[in-house]
Amino acid sequence: MRHNMLLVLALCSAVVPAGAQSTVQRTIIVNGQAEIRVAPDEVLLSVGVETDNMDIARARSDNDARIKAIVAAATKHGIRAEHIRTEFLDIQPRYREENERRIFLGYFARRSLTITLRDPAKFEALLSDVLTAGANYVHGIDFRTTELRKHRDDARRQAIQAAREKAADMAAALSVSLGAPVNISEQYSGWWSPYSSWWGNRGGAMMFQNVMQDRRGAGTGDDTLVPGQISVSATVSVTFELASVR
Repeated sequence: MRHNMLLVLALCSAVVPAGAQSTVQRTIIVNGQAEIRVAPDEVLLSVGVETDNMDIARARSDNDARIKAIVAAATKHGIRAEHIRTEFLDIQPRYREENERRIFLGYFARRSLTITLRDPAKFEALLSDVLTAGANYVHGIDFRTTELRKHRDDARRQAIQAAREKAADMAAALSVSLGAPVNISEQYSGWWSPYSSWWGNRGGAMMFQNVMQDRRGAGTGDDTLVPGQISVSATVSVTFELASVR
């Protein structure tokens, strides 16, 4: 008897009174993507200097001399002092295990230096001079844009426009009208540079490959850097109402 009463109540709750309007909201959810490619206007070069000597004072002085030479090379390219940053000096003794013996290899002094270059056209010459001055590690080369916020906003606006156009096309194919947006969320916004994750090895004979480059400009020599463009992208999700059938 209890089961029959529950069934009757369930059926009654599902009945919609005659003449009542349905409260079901008809919507469509679409994603919009946009990508903007911009030329870099800034390069962040991170290098390292490692020196070693059996005498700790000599290892340190050699490292200091190389750092000063690198700073002088950067200054020669018009880079101001505030755009050159050096890290603290790290000195550690090193040993090698051989025939159960611990052999002292000397003291190794390491220091990193970061240079911000505002003219990417000068990058190749700067890198060459920095390596010649004594840098023996290239930690990273990061081509960037100082107007990232502006380009992100542009990409987001284009993604929203793409979502609206997609929703309108889908609604037209279903013979319904597109209503107002009821919800919007950003799923992704970011940027990518072909050089952001580049790492070099120890030594001065290091060259990097030019990938994903836009070579539509004037012709250049084989040894001339053509910086790849930075990709700024955004993805949004928008929910639109669907109006009455046409």
